[in-house]
Amino acid sequence: MVNSLTPRQILTELEPVAEQNLNRHLSMAKEWHPHDYVPWERGRNFAAMGGIDWAPEQSGLSEVAKAAMVTNLLTEDNLPSYHRLISDSFSRDGAWRAWVDRWTAEENRHGIVLRDYLVVTRGVDPVALEQARMICLSQGVDDATSTGDNSVLHGVAYVTFQELATRVSHRNTGRVCDDPVADHILQRVAADENLHMVFYRNVCGAALDLVPDDALDAISQIIRGFRMPGAGMPNFRRNSVLIAKHGIYDLRQHLDEVILPVLRKWNIFERNDFGPRGERIREELAAFLDKLGDDVRRFEEHRDRALARDAARRARESA
Repeated sequence: MVNSLTPRQILTELEPVAEQNLNRHLSMAKEWHPHDYVPWERGRNFAAMGGIDWAPEQSGLSEVAKAAMVTNLLTEDNLPSYHRLISDSFSRDGAWRAWVDRWTAEENRHGIVLRDYLVVTRGVDPVALEQARMICLSQGVDDATSTGDNSVLHGVAYVTFQELATRVSHRNTGRVCDDPVADHILQRVAADENLHMVFYRNVCGAALDLVPDDALDAISQIIRGFRMPGAGMPNFRRNSVLIAKHGIYDLRQHLDEVILPVLRKWNIFERNDFGPRGERIREELAAFLDKLGDDVRRFEEHRDRALARDAARRARESA
């Protein structure tokens, strides 16, 4: 344990951990191919090839499923920005480079399979989807969704929570699609995201052992300012409301299934290796989590009332 190291020194000290976890990942990652998951027999030509263009009635997805699928896909589509940010945070040599390149290749598969499914099944408007993709990639990832000052500590902390959040979102999206094909695809993608999360969680855990106060500071900053990487995409606010309202990804899941399990894994509130600065940060983090718990309860009360009103309105309309 040391008080502080430069980002370059941290990378050097953590490279054996990165290499060990890269090898672990490669031993556990399953080879799979997007084309094996897409129901090609449900496809047909669009007007440019002599068929007919998309119309809303062609989609078998609910509005909630559409919002979640598009949000998940556009998040994956912004991969070039994430690759740039993580490459800037890490080294372009050795195990760090091997991991970033492998992670990028695996994440790219997710965008391929989700887009192929949506286009083949006509789940969403492909023109609007492509326009949204162009906007997302043109904007990149803004400062609010990037990894702080791009140091390795902010990088591994952010992606640990983000990968786990994405896993939760993918799994729950699969359940609301009411299509076993979509559910199978999203289970496969979620399994990848979990392996990615484990890599970053283990590296960040080693950083906590190496530079406890600095690592906790980065973790606390990420938690207190966390935003999903798709926050700048078109219709993100509307889609996020639908996603949260219907339990795909909400504050309760963010707290109970993402933040708290990771903090427990790192023994944040049981450790005795923090200095005075780290102890102060831990106290501030505990207070923030208490407030977030209060926010969760208020959100759930508001959501329950809104869902009850929606149900009553549907009952009146069908009477």
